[in-house]
Amino acid sequence: MRIFGYKPSLSAWIGILIIAIFLIIAIFADWIAPFPEEETVSATWDSPSADYLLGTDNIGRDMLSRLIFGARMTIGVALVTTILSFILGTVTGFLAAVGGQVIDQALSRLVDVMLSIPLLIFALIILSMFGSSIPTLIITIAVLDSTRVFRLSRAVAMNLVVMEYVEVARLRGEGLWWVMRREILPNALPPMISEFGLRFCFNFLFVAGLSFLGLGIQPPFADWGGMVRDNAKAISFGLPAPLWPAFAIAIMTVGVNLVVDWILSINSRPSGASAEM
Repeated sequence: MRIFGYKPSLSAWIGILIIAIFLIIAIFADWIAPFPEEETVSATWDSPSADYLLGTDNIGRDMLSRLIFGARMTIGVALVTTILSFILGTVTGFLAAVGGQVIDQALSRLVDVMLSIPLLIFALIILSMFGSSIPTLIITIAVLDSTRVFRLSRAVAMNLVVMEYVEVARLRGEGLWWVMRREILPNALPPMISEFGLRFCFNFLFVAGLSFLGLGIQPPFADWGGMVRDNAKAISFGLPAPLWPAFAIAIMTVGVNLVVDWILSINSRPSGASAEM
C-alpha cells in the first residue's frame, strides 16, 4: 500500500497505527468507555481491578473512561487548533509573499512583535484575562501558533513567486487569491504537510501543558494534561494514576513524529528518486 505515491517504512506504519487507534478511541468514546467521564464510581485512587482496569482517579472516577474521553478532548482541541493556525498562517504568509512590499512589511513586523513575547507567557496572559473556555483556548493557541506557520509559508512562497508560471499567471491578469490558490499552494504542499504534523505535535503538547497548569481544558471535561495534574499526588503513595495519561501523551507524540519523519524523508529526496523506502 502506498501513501502520497510512496511506500511507508516500518516506523511510519507504526506511527499510522498509533494515530489510527487513538482516533478511533476519540471518535467512538461514547461507545467504548465503560463509564461516563464525570461519574464517580468508587473510592479515591482504587487499584486496578476487573471492574476498573486502570483504577480510579483523585475523586473516584474510572481512569480508563477518563483516558478514553480525554483522547477526544485533547486530540480534538489540538487538531482544530492546528487547522485554524494553518489557515491563518498560510493565507497571511502567501499574501505577504504575493501582495507586495507594503503588505509584506506590515504582516512581517506584526509577526515579529508577537514572536518577541514567549509563547507560554503570551498564552497565560490571554487565558488569564479572558478565561479558559474551549473556544478561547482554541483561538488563542491558533493565533499564536499561526506566527510560526506564517514564517514558513512566507519563506516557501517567496521561492515560488519568482517562478515563470507565477509570472505568466500575473501577466494573464489573475488576481492575488487565484495565484495563491492555484499556483503557489499546490507547489508548497509538501513542506506544509510536514510542518502540519510538527505543529500538531507542538499544539498537542501545549494544550496538555496548559491543562497541567490549570489554564487549559477545564473540568468536568477529561483531558490528559489535566489528569496528570489532578492525580500527581498519587505518586507519593506509589500509585500509577498519573502515569496513564502521561503514557498516552508520550505514545501519541511518538506516533505523530514517526509519520512526520517519514514525510520529511520523502520531501528531502531528489526528484525522480525511488518510491521504495
